Amino acid sequence: MAKLLIAEDNEAARSALRQLATSWGYEVVAVDDGAPAWDILQRPDAPALLLLDWNMPRLDGLELCRLVRAVPRLAGSYIILLTGRTADTDLLAGLEAGADEYLAKPVNHLELRARLQAGRRIVELQQRLAGKIAELEEALKQVQTLDGLLPVCAYCKRVRDDRNYWQQLEAYIAAHSRAQVSHGICPECFETRVRPELAALGVEPGPNFPQPPGP
Repeated sequence: MAKLLIAEDNEAARSALRQLATSWGYEVVAVDDGAPAWDILQRPDAPALLLLDWNMPRLDGLELCRLVRAVPRLAGSYIILLTGRTADTDLLAGLEAGADEYLAKPVNHLELRARLQAGRRIVELQQRLAGKIAELEEALKQVQTLDGLLPVCAYCKRVRDDRNYWQQLEAYIAAHSRAQVSHGICPECFETRVRPELAALGVEPGPNFPQPPGP
């Protein structure tokens, strides 16, 4: 259920808006001024859909818009500003303060419902996008890369990890990067190790014997 914050100093209008929004399926928090609305917006579970009256005694809707837009955490808030002001300059002032929608009083209920539905879709889309970004950032943190000084035994070539365990180099690389290790024989080791071992067994590498890559 979408959360809606209503800030309206007129008790009758606030009650009517609350009843309408509740009947449309919103979880409504209604207050009589911008000051308590601002307090509610400090909560971790604050509503992201805001319906604000312009004229309120302590903190009006216009100033509350500015406060909301100044806080990065509240950037996803969708603000509908209600007012009896209808001049073009007032409309411009409301939008410049950060309102997404501007509805003149008396409010048309069908129009209000449509604007709330549009705002709800936008808020939900932003929340899903924020969730995907958070998942991506967490995934990036889990990407392991080889970096810094790598302790390798001079004799057996095993690698010491950050828990002071020694393990084969290929196992360490596989655990700390996305590289895959394949095994082969370099030309030097073929001549100094493999060929003598084969000779000791009386085996002469034929043309079909796997040969090391050239230099």
